[in-house]
Amino acid sequence: MTKADIVNEISKQTGIEKVAVKKTVEAFMGSIKDSLKNNQNVYLRGFGSFIVKKRAEKTARNISKNTTIIIPEHFIPAFKPAKSFVNKVKENVKA
Repeated sequence: MTKADIVNEISKQTGIEKVAVKKTVEAFMGSIKDSLKNNQNVYLRGFGSFIVKKRAEKTARNISKNTTIIIPEHFIPAFKPAKSFVNKVKENVKA
């Protein structure tokens, strides 16, 4: 599902114009990005958490040049789904 699909679905369910829904969705994503950039986690009860994870410094190899490089400590964005969200997906998706 793409952002356009999400906008279409929300517009269809709520009756709000697609332009307004698109602005709202983009503002929501922008707020999450800004919060994570400022090292603030975002918690959405019943859905999940957008968090900033710290990756430790590590040694890696460049196989083509056969050299080792040091990757410094850095931070990455991550998403941790809520337990109720995980359970709903497990119930509905059966292999």
